[in-house]
Amino acid sequence: MQGKKREGYVFDIYFPPLGQRIMKTSLAVFICLMFYWLRGYRGGEMPAEACITAIICMQPYVHDTAAYARDRFIGSFIGAFWGLVFLLVLLIFPTLGKTPLLLYPMMGVGVLISLYSAVVMRRPDTSAQAAIVFICVVIAYPEIEAPLQQAFHRMLDVLVGTAAAIGVNVLRWPREKRRDKLFFLRTRDIVPDQLAQMHSAVLFRLNYLFNDGAKICLMSEHAPAFLLSQLGSARVNVPLIVMDGAGIYDAQENEYLAVETLPPASSAWLMERLNELHASYFVYTVHNHRTCIFHQGRLSKGEKLVFDRMKRSPYRHYLEGDSFDPKEIVYIKVIAATVETDGILVALHDALPHWGLRAAMRAQAGLPGSGSLYFYSADATMERAEERLLRMLREKEADLQPVEMFSATGYRTEHDAVHLVQELGKSYEPVALFALLEGWKKRRSGLK
Repeated sequence: MQGKKREGYVFDIYFPPLGQRIMKTSLAVFICLMFYWLRGYRGGEMPAEACITAIICMQPYVHDTAAYARDRFIGSFIGAFWGLVFLLVLLIFPTLGKTPLLLYPMMGVGVLISLYSAVVMRRPDTSAQAAIVFICVVIAYPEIEAPLQQAFHRMLDVLVGTAAAIGVNVLRWPREKRRDKLFFLRTRDIVPDQLAQMHSAVLFRLNYLFNDGAKICLMSEHAPAFLLSQLGSARVNVPLIVMDGAGIYDAQENEYLAVETLPPASSAWLMERLNELHASYFVYTVHNHRTCIFHQGRLSKGEKLVFDRMKRSPYRHYLEGDSFDPKEIVYIKVIAATVETDGILVALHDALPHWGLRAAMRAQAGLPGSGSLYFYSADATMERAEERLLRMLREKEADLQPVEMFSATGYRTEHDAVHLVQELGKSYEPVALFALLEGWKKRRSGLK
């Protein structure tokens, strides 16, 4: 980006904004240090275990912090127990610890026992912590006069660190709600496919944001029936962008606010070419705010499976024949083996721009080895639908600003989906201090 200063860069070194986890971790460590300072510890006497525990336990979400804290406590208990047993054995048989050639192999065996105990207790994630605490308890031998006190102190260190991490993570910073933002969120980033249900944590978080007044537009590549079945009890408060940008649907009123249809001449040409290629296909139309689907040709086995699964939806009607209005066609869909859809796309690709059409290829959920080939108007895109919806909403809220929330990799795991929705929540209600600093940076850059 030569000639243009990149935001966050100084001398080609990137300085991202301070995140909450960084600040909370620092605060938790400070609390641990102050706790031991008030107890009279100074300099080299200051225990590091509590601070280390606070750093490790501090996670982006409270439930993750609690899980780390639980595992760390269990591992610490195992390590402290075997450390205490080790010191008591040496207290009873002091000759065992007089030579390093015998003492250190025994410590190695103690580590082995600590690790194995965690595995036996079906807590393999705590094994490393058990070994670490065991070493912390016994490493100072023979300069240990009170074994029980030594083990207790190590457990106390862990408790102090976990308590600081959980306490700080539960802390709610003062936040500023951005009600002037319209967040665009693509369903392909938060759900695996059109037939899958959203993760309960994603749905819960979305409902919280909807109820709080956050304006979130969910964008789907598929018809409203898929999205509405996925949303379940979600209380959407902004129209949905559906059919890969070809429609804007008001879920509260169950009606389309806008639809980008295929030019009649283009749809007639396309169906003629598909017939020549002996392809069966579905014609999707919108009539009286309902999706009507007309099948052309003989249903393949895969199409029949999709038909039987989808025909139960109250948001769509499956029909036979060609008794549709050409002016109401929104898109045409072919479901077939991937090799067949690839062949159809190759045969039609060069002519599509001339007829004002665009094609999109996707894997067909529930049918391994099959693909879905969609044909839309060239004007039916997500970007144009976003602009159109923004214009509609700005008639009531002139200052409304768009914010894109997207995943660079798309949906991979439920954790990714939950994380993306959490990030959306942070963008909607950032910490007031961070929002103030961000506003100051923008004003400062504007003056330059």
